[in-house]
Amino acid sequence: MKKIALSACLLGESCRYDGTDNRNDFLLSLLDGNEIVPFCPEDFAFGTPRPTMDLVKQDKDIRALSNETGEDLSDPVIAYAKAFFDSHPDIDLFIGKDRSPSCGVCSARVYDSDKNLISSDAAGLMAAEAIKRGIPAKDAEDYTKDEEV
Repeated sequence: MKKIALSACLLGESCRYDGTDNRNDFLLSLLDGNEIVPFCPEDFAFGTPRPTMDLVKQDKDIRALSNETGEDLSDPVIAYAKAFFDSHPDIDLFIGKDRSPSCGVCSARVYDSDKNLISSDAAGLMAAEAIKRGIPAKDAEDYTKDEEV
């Protein structure tokens, strides 16, 4: 049995920015029998519903900026990620919601300061923390029917 960190929206929790979920019954069937540890840094830091945010490259850094106000929202997400992994040091696998600026593993979009897309294969802020800690990480959409977790 593996201990798997999983984006809470994939479990059916209504924690997306618009108050909906991304329940993934196929993925949940693959994960059956494993210990699931749900997470949602954006819901924790900003509540639900909330304005959307995008990853924006600023100098050499990638930051999460509110699409409504332009405010830098990165620090609360990063703090949540660090605390989550500090309190769960035995995570075997991180599965993030694809394209999420927090949880996307290799599918998050990064824009320049003028909102031009410069990358669509980046790691979101929490996924980047998992990768930095050496935790195997994968986007939910990358699982296929013949795959094992």
